[in-house]
Amino acid sequence: MSTIAHLSLAEYDRMIGAGVFDQRRRRRLEFIRGEIREMTPIGSRHEVMVDKLAEWSHRSLSREKGWVRVQNSIWLAPLESAPEPDIVWCARRDYSQGRPTADDVMLVIEVAETSLAFDRGEKSDLYAAAGIADYWIVDLVSRSIEVRRDPDRGRYRSVQTVAGDEPVHPLAAPEIVLRPVDLW
Repeated sequence: MSTIAHLSLAEYDRMIGAGVFDQRRRRRLEFIRGEIREMTPIGSRHEVMVDKLAEWSHRSLSREKGWVRVQNSIWLAPLESAPEPDIVWCARRDYSQGRPTADDVMLVIEVAETSLAFDRGEKSDLYAAAGIADYWIVDLVSRSIEVRRDPDRGRYRSVQTVAGDEPVHPLAAPEIVLRPVDLW
């Protein structure tokens, strides 16, 4: 793949504001490392899993602790990126004047089926480079959750796969539990 132009987030936002992207075509776009990228289309299994994770997130995370954002962008400034994770837990504040930054993010969850290689590879490296401490990949194929933590120099040093009845706890709220079996 070749790049025809490297953009800033401000330029990308001006394009969005000017209506450059035809919403009738329902293209899913993401801004990664200064490039506008088309996201993998999602199927019904992906949609339902995002719904389940959103419901679990809203039920589990108290309003005082944070905000749950569903398929909305976050701003990774040094990396000129505004990815759109499936679920983000972030600090509760007004983001109408700017996206949450890595410092605001407590948890990122991506749901993966056909995008698994990208979510484990470039996306994982992007989140690690930004310093996001808790990144989960919900793998629809293996019915498991990959928990990636301890970012260091653009990689996660800890990668654990949780399946079945094994519990996983968000770093920012260790009293909260999710078991993969509850998702399927």
